[in-house]
Amino acid sequence: MDNLNGVPVADDRVAESRMDAIEKGGLSRRQALGAMVSAALVPVAAANEALASSPRGKAASGPATKKAFIDDLIGKMTVDEKVGQLRLISIGPEMPFAQIVEEIAAGRIAGSFNTVVRRDNRPMQEAAVTRSRLKIPLFFAYDVVHGHRTTFPIPLGLAASFDMAAIERMARVSAIEACNDGVDMTFAPMVDISHDPRWGRTSEGFGEDPYLVSECARASVRGFQGPSPDRPDTIMAAVKHFALYGAVEGGRDYNTVDMSPLRMHQIYLPPYRAAIDEGAGGVMVALNSINGVPASSNTWLMQDLLRRDWGFKGVTVSDHGAITELTRHGVARDNREAAKLAIKAGIDLSMADQVYLAELPGLVASGEIKMAELDACVREVLGAKYDMGLFANPFLRMGKKEDDPVDVRADDRLHREPARAIARETLVLLENRNQTLPLKKQGTIALIGPLADSGLDILGSWSAQGVATQAVTLKAGIEKAIEGKARLLTAHGTNVLDDQKVVDYLNYLNWDKPEVIQDPRSVEAMIAEAVSVAQQADVVIAAVGELRGMSHESSSRVSIEMPGSQRKLLQALKATGKPLVVVLMNGRPLAIGWEKDNADALLETWYAGTEGGNAIADVLFGDHNPSAKLPISFPRSAGQIPTYYNHLRIGRPFTPGKPGNYTSQYFEEEQGALYPFGFGLSYSRFTLSGLKLSAARISRGQKLTAEATLTNEGAYEGADVVQLYISDNYASIARPVKELKGFTKLTLKSGESRVVRFEIGEDQLKFVNAELREVVESGRFTVQLGLDSRDVLEQGFELV
Repeated sequence: MDNLNGVPVADDRVAESRMDAIEKGGLSRRQALGAMVSAALVPVAAANEALASSPRGKAASGPATKKAFIDDLIGKMTVDEKVGQLRLISIGPEMPFAQIVEEIAAGRIAGSFNTVVRRDNRPMQEAAVTRSRLKIPLFFAYDVVHGHRTTFPIPLGLAASFDMAAIERMARVSAIEACNDGVDMTFAPMVDISHDPRWGRTSEGFGEDPYLVSECARASVRGFQGPSPDRPDTIMAAVKHFALYGAVEGGRDYNTVDMSPLRMHQIYLPPYRAAIDEGAGGVMVALNSINGVPASSNTWLMQDLLRRDWGFKGVTVSDHGAITELTRHGVARDNREAAKLAIKAGIDLSMADQVYLAELPGLVASGEIKMAELDACVREVLGAKYDMGLFANPFLRMGKKEDDPVDVRADDRLHREPARAIARETLVLLENRNQTLPLKKQGTIALIGPLADSGLDILGSWSAQGVATQAVTLKAGIEKAIEGKARLLTAHGTNVLDDQKVVDYLNYLNWDKPEVIQDPRSVEAMIAEAVSVAQQADVVIAAVGELRGMSHESSSRVSIEMPGSQRKLLQALKATGKPLVVVLMNGRPLAIGWEKDNADALLETWYAGTEGGNAIADVLFGDHNPSAKLPISFPRSAGQIPTYYNHLRIGRPFTPGKPGNYTSQYFEEEQGALYPFGFGLSYSRFTLSGLKLSAARISRGQKLTAEATLTNEGAYEGADVVQLYISDNYASIARPVKELKGFTKLTLKSGESRVVRFEIGEDQLKFVNAELREVVESGRFTVQLGLDSRDVLEQGFELV
C-alpha cells in the first residue's frame, strides 16, 4: 500500500477517528466493535478451539505438505471464495468497518492493510475463522518502511550508514514492533534506484547504486523475515515497487518509464532480484508503465522475468487502485478488461479496488479466464498465509485479548536505544572548516531555523506509527546535551516555504489534519529576530531543509534548491561573522552550492527519526564521530540531473583541467557532482595508501586480492568506509566508468593503521551483455580503492 484515496495513511488515527464517529451515536468503542462483527460472534477462546475441526488444523499438526494442504483447500472453494482471496482491502470511505466484517464473513476478503490496532484486527480475524465457510484466516499488512512505533532514519539515510548490520537491526526491531500490533506483512523494502532527486520518493529508497541498494535490500529482508516468516516476531517482506519505479520520466511520480532491456538488467533490476533471492515472500507491483505496458498488466515482467527467469514463488500485490488505473493508462477498455489483463499477467492481490470482485466471476464463467489461471493466483495468496503461519494460528501475532496494550502509543513500546545508535551512523559530515565541529559544551549557542523544533518533520515520510510528540527534536537533543554547561538561544528564522499554494498542497496530501503550520510574521521580521539572537551567541546552528511532505509520494519538485527564504536566512546569519553550522534535514539531494562555500560546517542529517535530535546532538558535540557516506550524488543544480557516478563511457567525455569544447558538458557551470557518491568526512583524518594487487594477470576461475592501508591520522577514534570500484576498460558493449563492487567499514583508534583486503573474481567482473546474458569477458580492468567514488587509488590487471 502506498496511499488511500491518493493520500498517505500513516497511523492509527484512522481507527481512532472511525471509532469516535461511532461513539457519537451512543455506543462505546467496545460495543461498536461487537455490534459490527455480530452479537453472537464467537470469542477468541472459542475461535482457537475451533481450529481442530477447521482446515487450519491440518496445517498446524498434520503430515500434509504445503502443496497438498493448499490443493485440498482450493478444491473446496467456490469461484466467489477464490475471488475473495484476491482482495486486499483497507477500512475507509470505500469500505466502512461494518461492511468489511460482513465481507470477511462471506469469504470475500483475503486481508486488510492500515489497521494496526489489535482491538480492530481481532474482530475481523474472528469473523474470518468463525463465520466464513472455510475459516480461511486474514492477513494484516502495513507500510513498515523505516520503523513501526519507533521511527528510524529514512531509507536514504540508512543507506548512508554503509552498515548492513544496522539496517538489518532496524528491520528486526521494526518487525518486532509491528508483530506486537498484529501486522503480518510489510510493503518494504523499497529498492527503486533513483537517478533523479526531483522524485519525491527518493527519500524512501536506498539511493543510486545497484550494488549498495541490493545489499540494503538483502539486509532488510533478513531483518523483517528473520529465519522464517512464520514466527510470531517476524513479518513477511513484500519488496517494491516492481519494477523501475525510480526511473519515472522527469522524476515525476506515476509517470512512464521507457528503458532498454540492457539498462534494466544492469542498473534497475538487481535490487529486486537481491530481495527475492534473500527470500522476500511478496512483491508489490509498480504503478508505472514499462516501455508502454503498465506493470500491472505486463506479462513479460510478472510471468517471464519474475516467475520463470527468477523463480519467484511468492505473492504479488498491486499498488493502490492500480488495476482500475489500467483504463487510465489506455490499455483496458473498461474494468472487465482491466481485471482480465491483470489476472493473466499474474497480479495475485488487488489492492483497494472492487475490480476483481465485480469482474472475475463473469470472466471465469465466460471462459475468458481459465479456472487454472484463477487458481494460480489463489494458490500464491494461500501460500503466503501458510508461510506466515496463519493457518496454524490465525492469532499468531495478535496474541491474547487480555494481553492487548492499554495504550498503543505508550513510550515503553518504543526502542529508543537502537534508534539513536543507528541514527548516529547515518549522518554525513559534508564540510568542517577549521575544525568547527565538534562544538564545545560551553558558552552561548544559537539554534535557528524552521526545522529546529519539529518532531513531525524529523520523522520523515512513511513514518508508520511514529508519533511526533515522542520524537526528540534537534532543540530537545541539544538542550539535553548541554544542560548545565552552556546557554541555548533559539529563533524560528523563517518558514520552510513562502508559497501558500505549495503549503495548501502539502496540507491536502495529509488528509487527517494540516501538517504545515506557518508563522504569520513577515520574512523580514523573522530574519531580523534570528540575526539578533545570533549576535548574542558564540556559534550558530541553523536547521534548514525540507518539510517531510516535500520528500514523499506525489511530492516531485521542479527544483532542488533550498526552498523558501531559508537561504536568505543563512546569508543573514553568515553576515554576523559568527561560526555557522548548517544542519540539513531533507529527503533528497539538494543544490547546496552556497552552503558548501559558506557554511563553516555542513551536516546532512536526512530525517533521522524518533531519536534524531539526540543523535544529531551526539555528532555536533563530539560524543559520536560521524562516518556516514552519501548513497546518492548531489548535483550542483537541477540542470545537471541525472548526476550519478557509474555512468557509461562515451566517445567525447569531459576531462577536468582540459578545454570543455566538443565534450559532453554543461558549459555554464563546473562539471561533476557537487558531492560525489560515497563522500563523507570524519572528525578524524583518514588516509588510504599503498594499493597492491596480488597479481597483474589472472585466468578465468582465478581470483586476485586488492589491498591498501587505511590510517587514522586524526586525534579522534573513528570509522571510515573503504570502497572498491572496478572499471572494465573495454568490452563488447559500453561499460560504466566504474562500479561499486564492495565496501567495508572499519573503526580505528587515533594513529592506528590497518590493511584492507578485497577479493576480486568473476563475481565482481561479470555483467549483462547485449544478448542479456551474464558474462565475464577477457580484457583489462582497473581496480580502484577510495574513501569516496571520486578520489581513488588505481591499479590494473588483465583477465585472460
